[in-house]
Amino acid sequence: MAPRTRTTSAVRQAEEYDLVELLRLRTLLLDDLGGDCFNPAADEGSWLDALAVVLRRQLRAGDVRILVVDGEGDRNADGGLAAWGIGRIEHRLPGPHLRNGRVGHVIGVITDPAHRRRGHGRAIMRGLLDWFREHEVARVDLYASAEGEPLYRDLGFRDLPDPALYWRP
Repeated sequence: MAPRTRTTSAVRQAEEYDLVELLRLRTLLLDDLGGDCFNPAADEGSWLDALAVVLRRQLRAGDVRILVVDGEGDRNADGGLAAWGIGRIEHRLPGPHLRNGRVGHVIGVITDPAHRRRGHGRAIMRGLLDWFREHEVARVDLYASAEGEPLYRDLGFRDLPDPALYWRP
């Protein structure tokens, strides 16, 4: 196994010129998660066009934050992104457990395999958590891959009391 190399992860907000790389890394994330839930057999990639439209809109949305780390200076000097993460603030009904109704959701964090184990995911998560704090969210939710779970637990995430379920019409 190659020794772990740490770099300083310069996190920045994504721009429209990052769109192709955002799509590439999102595809990697879903491939990593696998299974019928994330990769239904019937889809042949038309979702990428829809994703491009949504990401372009979300780059300008006030309730979404997309953070990236450039790949330059890392092992591959291809000019692509090393990593990215996306967070969203949802407004739900306030209650005793959710006084202001604001819930953060980390939609995904992905690091290109050539750039892993350098702290990029942690740096992006810290940037997203700072953004959630600035917007006074009451709670932040995420779904963790087995590979990412130790990082999230190290950052203070814990199990929800209720099981996470999904339904597909």
